[in-house]
Amino acid sequence: MIGAIGAVVLGKEHQVRLALACLLARGHLLIEDLPGMGKTSLAEALARSFGLGFKRVSFTSDLLPADLTGLNVFDPGSASFRFQPGPLFSQVLLADEINRASPRTQSALLEAMAAGRVSVDGTSHALPQPFLVIATQNGLDQGGTSALPESQLDRFLMRLSLGYPPRQAENALLKGESLRPDGIQPVFGPQDLLDLQARCERQHCSAALLDYVLDLLERSRRAQAQAHPLSPRAGLALVAAARAWSLLEGRDHVLPDDVQAVLEAVCEHRMDGGHRGNGDGVLSRQLQAGVDGLR
Repeated sequence: MIGAIGAVVLGKEHQVRLALACLLARGHLLIEDLPGMGKTSLAEALARSFGLGFKRVSFTSDLLPADLTGLNVFDPGSASFRFQPGPLFSQVLLADEINRASPRTQSALLEAMAAGRVSVDGTSHALPQPFLVIATQNGLDQGGTSALPESQLDRFLMRLSLGYPPRQAENALLKGESLRPDGIQPVFGPQDLLDLQARCERQHCSAALLDYVLDLLERSRRAQAQAHPLSPRAGLALVAAARAWSLLEGRDHVLPDDVQAVLEAVCEHRMDGGHRGNGDGVLSRQLQAGVDGLR
């Protein structure tokens, strides 16, 4: 699967592995970068590799919450209202350029991302499983963008930045050697994904490993002047992502190396409030260094 997605997004194996780990950990993914860097291609390739239902919505300033969730429409035949599902009712929703929509529309995703359901006119509707939101956003210095609220940033398990491809990979791209996302054949099916997600949850975490994660959380809370402290949900996200990474590494137990591999993607956007970005990882490196110093 990594090879199949890598044929679409050239020269970015580490980012592909992180995106796959996010999916295995039942998390939602935020991809932030400049236009034209392959954000949408990565999202679509990830969905097609698992044969998941996929819908793409361009988040614009005039997009309304009902355009995502759906709404109740009147049926003259039965003289009653029936629910017409919106694009949220797919296994993978690609929220393209999410930070161009209004905060009201962005908040329509919160219940779906947190609970796997949406409420319309007081009635809850369950979303299909598995369910994943992959959102792309341009940098906040781009025109027409606004920052995501911290409560919504916290719903994304990971934030990735693809960056420019290596010269050799970009050369292959210019030669037309990359594969289009719609050319990917499914490697696994939706049920395989559910099985792998359940297997990730069984990856063993020792007491020492959990102490290591707790040290990271505590360190972030002692350095509040430099960054936002990490919440208990961030700790759960870090453990879930580390479990998925350990599975990709072919082990049945989690090591500190697994935590370190996903630390920046899981924690950086929570600590910088979404205002730094650019994949610099400064805060997560400071956090890691501080914990290493304590030990």
